[in-house]
Amino acid sequence: MRILVVEDEKKVASFIQRGLEGEGFSVDLAYDGEEGVELGAANTYDVILMDVMLPKMDGLEAIKALRSKGVSAPVLCLTAKDTVEDIVAGLDSGSDDYLTKPFAFAELLARVRSLVRRGTQERGAEITYADLRLDPVAHKVWRSNSEIELTAKEYALLEYFMRNPEQTLTRTMIAEQVWDYTFDSFTNIIDVYVNYLRKKVDRDYSKKLIHTVRGVGYVLKEE
Repeated sequence: MRILVVEDEKKVASFIQRGLEGEGFSVDLAYDGEEGVELGAANTYDVILMDVMLPKMDGLEAIKALRSKGVSAPVLCLTAKDTVEDIVAGLDSGSDDYLTKPFAFAELLARVRSLVRRGTQERGAEITYADLRLDPVAHKVWRSNSEIELTAKEYALLEYFMRNPEQTLTRTMIAEQVWDYTFDSFTNIIDVYVNYLRKKVDRDYSKKLIHTVRGVGYVLKEE
């Protein structure tokens, strides 16, 4: 497994590199956003670790640049910022997960392994529910044959709903399955993303599919 670490603090980068190599990963280092984009686009990585505060090009812009170049490797943001707005900005840039500094290496390793598993899982055939259609290979979604543009995290959330239709999904279940988090304070992010998803999936249609189960969570169902 090959990992790219984009981190301008050389001591931190070296710490991460030594730890990951000790676990059997091959690690490349970049010390600024431009170098990270260059390496990320030129090579195939199983996971990219991207610091947010970088010289030359910040991490969020670097992630956007990589996605625009067709790089689909899972990205884990490393950031000292942990407000809801900061986390949403990171996820909307195209990252798949985030980890707040300072962090324990054991947690970093767990997140990396989770992203590796997610990236190598069999994606399977198209999923349909009502007039929704989701293509797990192309990462595209349609409703009534109109394509819906989703961010990576909105897509992951909708896929979880569509793989579990007509089942009430608690915020804890969603946090664990879509974000791999178990702590209660993360549920505000879930509410934010469900609202984003509703605007794109339900707003222009009389039949609503994403419903709130008060005090519990959400459910995808026809009413």
